Amino acid sequence: MSNWYLQNGKDSDVVISTRVRLARNINGFNFENKCSKNEKRKILTKIQEIQPKVGYGLKLLKLKDMDELTKQALVEKHLISPEFANNNEDDSKAILINDEENICITINGKDHLKIQVFAEGFATDELLNLAVEIDQKLEKFLDYSFNKKYGYLTACPSDVGTGLRVSSMLHLPGLTLTENIGTILKYVNNFGTSVKSVYSEGNKSVGDIYEISNNQTLGFTEQEIAKNVKAVTQKLIEQERTTRKYLGKDKLQFEDGIYRDFGIFTNARIMNSNECMDLLSSVKLGTDMGVISELDDLKVKKLYLYTKTANLQKYFGKTMDSEEENVKRAELIKQIIKE
Repeated sequence: MSNWYLQNGKDSDVVISTRVRLARNINGFNFENKCSKNEKRKILTKIQEIQPKVGYGLKLLKLKDMDELTKQALVEKHLISPEFANNNEDDSKAILINDEENICITINGKDHLKIQVFAEGFATDELLNLAVEIDQKLEKFLDYSFNKKYGYLTACPSDVGTGLRVSSMLHLPGLTLTENIGTILKYVNNFGTSVKSVYSEGNKSVGDIYEISNNQTLGFTEQEIAKNVKAVTQKLIEQERTTRKYLGKDKLQFEDGIYRDFGIFTNARIMNSNECMDLLSSVKLGTDMGVISELDDLKVKKLYLYTKTANLQKYFGKTMDSEEENVKRAELIKQIIKE
């Protein structure tokens, strides 16, 4: 079975991926800011002991055994955070991950455990069920920090309660092109959800990709949180599709813009990461709307993954300086399109 990020998903013309995350801590150990190295090692040992009983084909990988490129590749896949990847002196940090990489549990980050599950496209309900199932299995062997009044206790106050974070990563080029993105995103903030640009340079969004997630966990059930994020995501899908239809009415102008971007994307000899993301946004839009026939959904997914800095270097099997990286990125684009 292929990795989750190369699979087809529901509503993938707009929803790139869905993630569900549960933050958990273990009774008898201090929270991250006061947790000693010895305590963290004991937490890791405890997880190693129960790992075979959890199932799901999970393997334990220690961060200290990974090179920098491998860690950065995991960051680019959104499996671990940049902060989690950074502390090279901490020998207790690890992940539990399966071959498809749709399950990734971080150990000894901001919380003792973060259970994360991922899927291509719009898959909130399925992922919530999977995350809860994994959580319940772990809870058979671990005594979680839990308060009857407040719920699950976490390092970050905003996670106290369910410890749940549900997020949708959306491609919104239509709303960006029509300059409606600001209004729409303000609307999102009124419904217990927050939004951020996934890729940015300074104050400028890169690639028209945004992440919607809940900003409240206390006082709500897991199902209520998921339902709310799902409803906001559905509304954004509808708004984006309506806008794309509007843009497509001026067929010649719209297609001309798409093909100009596609021309640069496929013929450039040098391509930096941010330029690639902006052009790829236009290319994905053109592919999803049937304007570009040279690409399909799988090729677009490969382009998103392998043109990122660390994954590009892992693809070619060597480290590169920025100049070589930009040349190799342009080469790889041509290669994937011709597959």
